[in-house]
Amino acid sequence: MFFRWDWLRPQLAAPIVPTLGPIHPDALTVSVFEDILRAADTGDFLPYDKDRRWGGEKDEKALPEDVVHQPEHTLIPTLSRRGRGTVKVFAYGLHDSVVDEAAELAAKLASVHDVAGARAVRPLRPDTAHPRGTRIQLKDFTARPCPAPDGPVRPVTAWPTAVQKTFAPFAEAMAGDGLAFLHTQMQAGRCGPVLATAVENRIVGAIGPLEIQPDATGRRQLLPQYFAILPEVRGQGLGRHLWRAAMHWGQSHGAAYQILQTEVGGPSDQLCRAEGLAFLGFTHTTPA
Repeated sequence: MFFRWDWLRPQLAAPIVPTLGPIHPDALTVSVFEDILRAADTGDFLPYDKDRRWGGEKDEKALPEDVVHQPEHTLIPTLSRRGRGTVKVFAYGLHDSVVDEAAELAAKLASVHDVAGARAVRPLRPDTAHPRGTRIQLKDFTARPCPAPDGPVRPVTAWPTAVQKTFAPFAEAMAGDGLAFLHTQMQAGRCGPVLATAVENRIVGAIGPLEIQPDATGRRQLLPQYFAILPEVRGQGLGRHLWRAAMHWGQSHGAAYQILQTEVGGPSDQLCRAEGLAFLGFTHTTPA
């Protein structure tokens, strides 16, 4: 075993695992951290990796030989070759100095691996004052019913053909939110259903794909979705209808929970907070 759980566990301010992202607190075990190091050697997806649904090869991999594991802090670097490449160093530790150490290591490894990006990623506690970055939230489907909303939401394929054809320009307009990538997956038939809302026979918002996968403990989780609303129609409750429809789908299809990441202060963050989701912590990323 590489990691000492009695060292690492007290350093985990939020349930974030390198290459996997946020996971359910109940699935946060030393075995998961060991798994990401083993996966780095094989290049395979872990069975519970949310990215395996897209196929191909795992892009982001841990760098086991460069891990720093000490009683007071742990640094776990990862490497992605996507685009111009990025090294991230996940900084686990209770002292603020861990960020500087992580940034220094990230810059060094970016040079070694000849990539352009270097970042330090630090998980933060749920009670962090004045947080920045990303909020990690938990939707528990076992807590209360998730009724279907009354709004104009249906699967993209259930809209009339003329309305379906408006998804392509909508996806292109919202490419920055991942909708263009999602559209390519939909065209290839490689993903679950996508819900959409329309105004005057034009799609203006979507959430998806809707897919369920067991986590490391075998519990069924609703996987993260792409979620976007055209700016000109925001403030009309369409996003809330879409989100509630997705939660209704997840609960009715047997999901136990969903982990969500939202930009602190952003529209999705405000929506999730208003819906009463549990806070699990934050992540803050610093360029090295």
